Amino acid sequence: MIDGIWWLVILIAVIVALWFVAYLRGANNNDKNKAQHLSGAKSSANDGLYKTAILLKQHFPDYEANRRANHLLLVKDNKKVAMITIDKSIAVGQRRLGSVPIINYHRVPSLAQLSTSLQNTD
Repeated sequence: MIDGIWWLVILIAVIVALWFVAYLRGANNNDKNKAQHLSGAKSSANDGLYKTAILLKQHFPDYEANRRANHLLLVKDNKKVAMITIDKSIAVGQRRLGSVPIINYHRVPSLAQLSTSLQNTD
C-alpha cells in the first residue's frame, strides 16, 4: 500500500506535468498570433471595410467612421448617420435599423456610390 506522502508527491508531479504541457501549448499559440500580426494577415476577411473607411476619411472629412466587427458606423456631429456593411449574401441596397439606415455593398464602393448613399441618408 502507498503511504499518504507518496500520494501527495504523485499529485504534485501530475499538477506540474499538466502545467508544463499547458505552458508549452500557450507559447505555441502566442507565436502563431505574433507571426500573423507581423505578416500583416488580418483575422477578419472583411478588409473592404478598411478600404471604405479610408475612402470616407479622405473624401468625406465631416463623417467619422468607427469600425466594428462587421460594419462601419458613420457619425456626423455626434449623431449616428448610417451603418455600412459589405456582405455578398445580402442584397445591395438600404434597410433601416430604427432610425439609422444600413447601407450594404457587395464590394468596396466607388466614390460616386458612396456620395449618393450618403446624400440619401441626410
